[in-house]
Amino acid sequence: MKNSPRKTKKYFLSSRVRFLASIFLIGFFSFFTSPEFTDWEGYHGGDTRNHYSPLAQITPANVKNLKLAWVYASGGADTIHHTTQMQCNPIIIKGILYGVSAGSQAFAIDAQSGREIWKTTIRENTPAMSSRGVAYYAPTNHSPVVFFGFGSFLFALDASTGEPVKTFGDKGKINLVDGLKRPGADEYAVLNTPISIYKNTLIVGTRVSESASALLGDVRAFDASSGRLIWTFHTIPKPGEFGYKTWEKSNYVHVGGANSWMGMAVDSKRGIVYVPTGSAAFDFYGGNRKGDNLFANCLLALDIRTGKRLWHFQTVHHDIWDRDIPAPPNLFTILHAGKKRDVVSILSKQGFMFVFDRVTGKPIFPIEERPFPASDVIGEKTSKTQPIPLWPLPFAKQTFTEKDVNEWASNKAEIITMLRASQTGQPFIPMSLTKKTVFFPGTDGGAQWGGAAVDEKQVMYIPSKQNPVYSSLVPVDKTIENSGKSLYVQHCQSCHGVNREGNEDGTIPGVREAHKKYSEQLLTQILSKGRGRMPAFNFLSTAEKKAVLAYVQGLNVAVEGPFKKSSLDFSPFTSSGYTRWYDSQGYPVSRPPWGTLTAIEMNTGKHLWQVPLGEYPELTLKGIAPTGTDLYGGPAVTAGGLIFIAATKDEMFRAFDRQTGKIVWEAKLPAAGYSSPSIYAVGGVQYVVIACGGGKLKTKSGDRYVAFSLGNNTRK
Repeated sequence: MKNSPRKTKKYFLSSRVRFLASIFLIGFFSFFTSPEFTDWEGYHGGDTRNHYSPLAQITPANVKNLKLAWVYASGGADTIHHTTQMQCNPIIIKGILYGVSAGSQAFAIDAQSGREIWKTTIRENTPAMSSRGVAYYAPTNHSPVVFFGFGSFLFALDASTGEPVKTFGDKGKINLVDGLKRPGADEYAVLNTPISIYKNTLIVGTRVSESASALLGDVRAFDASSGRLIWTFHTIPKPGEFGYKTWEKSNYVHVGGANSWMGMAVDSKRGIVYVPTGSAAFDFYGGNRKGDNLFANCLLALDIRTGKRLWHFQTVHHDIWDRDIPAPPNLFTILHAGKKRDVVSILSKQGFMFVFDRVTGKPIFPIEERPFPASDVIGEKTSKTQPIPLWPLPFAKQTFTEKDVNEWASNKAEIITMLRASQTGQPFIPMSLTKKTVFFPGTDGGAQWGGAAVDEKQVMYIPSKQNPVYSSLVPVDKTIENSGKSLYVQHCQSCHGVNREGNEDGTIPGVREAHKKYSEQLLTQILSKGRGRMPAFNFLSTAEKKAVLAYVQGLNVAVEGPFKKSSLDFSPFTSSGYTRWYDSQGYPVSRPPWGTLTAIEMNTGKHLWQVPLGEYPELTLKGIAPTGTDLYGGPAVTAGGLIFIAATKDEMFRAFDRQTGKIVWEAKLPAAGYSSPSIYAVGGVQYVVIACGGGKLKTKSGDRYVAFSLGNNTRK
């Protein structure tokens, strides 16, 4: 029998009351067990982005007793085609965990039990994305707010209910495309990484497309209460602004990118935000943007109150290698030359680390400008030099030559023949029209968006990968007819490849068989809204979308009407694709290790140890030492002496002794944890939690958040 309205009102609490009741019960229990919570208060642990927890309950001595505490099914996973991911680093505030589901919905759960408190059901006509988490804001004048990126929108959610805060922006949200538009550009912008917050100011970057039609990459600040725009920093300077002369005169109109997609760090004492930026678009050709191209590929130190540039450092001049700064900066304090120095560090896809004084921007360790080869492509003008840090030493190998080919590669002779016909052997070799160019480490690292952890002894722990990638430039004929092929070459080929095959590890899927897996309606939706790292192409007409989908099936259909593409968003070249290089058995062609974890003592810059991260079980059974694997995600380090990290293709979650680099615990996850773990305590119990989304590197997709602890009977 159905409950009467009176019974429903009596026995079923509102979501807000349930939230407050959860806080009360957790707090009541904690009063008798542990006097306070230990939070994971922001992305990568907080404003410094150091992935560090002061908790010491779990140690190398007792970590073997770590057990499953709870599992939360967040929902939204594609368990048929395995296209969804979860890259979220959840935050934990006073016993409540806030994260993002496999279906890109924000949620709140009880951090002791995994019981759901609320989850959003947002439906917006916006590009798809994979979120790395949310940000929490607790003002003195109203209830706490969770800031959440859903596609192109920044939402302000009531932390107790998940409902939009109607007084923020347009009924609870801001459309981040507004203000980034330029003539001829597409409208792809997503907020994939949590924003930074300082007092009442939100500092926001965006991910934009990497094609020649990309939006502007401006960094912006908004009022946390109203959503009002406070300031804008132009990463491609306008006339009269510092850096304008490092571009061609009209580039601020017809070039996009140079955006901050990877996350920022905040010095709350000084009111400085440290903003990394990526490449200008198009990633692999810059003949239409001659010059060093400030502020692409830079670390920017900005005054949060005004948006004024305090200092900058450019890690790659005139980038044509897609060498974005891949992760948020780390803020910490070292003892250098007998003095305490507050420093900021950044990692590179190339395997370098740059370390600067936070206030002056002066390098802590020497950096040298070294000459590199010029481009042989007509119209391209590479920088004569690139900045190379002399110390610390690189955490990834820098060259790939014949002697670096894996000795047990299944088709070694063929690999060497191909290598001899390619450009290889050093960093920053410009791509050619006539030869393949080998990137080592590959186009996505080296370091990648998982970033690095820093402990209280100023030791940094860096996950990295070392897999070769090759590519070349392909000319695009401006006079070509408006057909499915011409549209594919211009917009899709640089990722999905000349032959529509994607790459071998499935990070970028092939599309030749897509029509056999998906309906035409779903394929059109994916093309319109994007999915994962694929941008949206909704600026294409209905006829153009149909022509593209026909071409991926092998049919070149002409589109009626004039060829509409403007010279403002047209590059004369595209790339042949991001091709990760594997042998005929599917293993990287380079010598192992293919994935590593490195410890560097930052007071001196000396490497302490480096170990393989991940393994192929079938190779281990053959007696081959663990090789490491391709990886995505980051570590967490604790005062208890442990580094927790998943990230690997083998779907394992591991704890390392931070002194030795030895594995002291591991557990199989329900899907690969291509994310960063969070560490927290509630009621005297320390937990470690990881999002298990899989979906990359040909691994299955999942939707579980998994938490481990030593059990309720253990106290600090």
